[in-house]
Amino acid sequence: MNGDDDNSFDDDRVFRALASPVRRRMLDELKISQHTTGSLCAQLPELDRTTVLQHLRVLERAELVTGRKVGRERYLSLAPLPIKHIYDRWISGYMNAAVDLLDRLDSDHA
Repeated sequence: MNGDDDNSFDDDRVFRALASPVRRRMLDELKISQHTTGSLCAQLPELDRTTVLQHLRVLERAELVTGRKVGRERYLSLAPLPIKHIYDRWISGYMNAAVDLLDRLDSDHA
């Protein structure tokens, strides 16, 4: 858990999970639709099942993916709240600061 705020998401785990192009690709697939573990493996034919499962564990520890079992199948879904938290905490604030800076620069040259 991140001690910087009251949010339950661990920013370091989320950033580490998002650092991998393979994991970002997996999240892109899950953004489009829910997948079983097998169908997600089929979307990544260059990787063996064990490697896909290792990446899934990283995504699940970061709370970016949830899974539920139905019979023998495990259905995976994107859990977007940690990404929203990263956006709210980091990206939107820096974006607003950049826009303010550009606005001040534009005003100074007017």
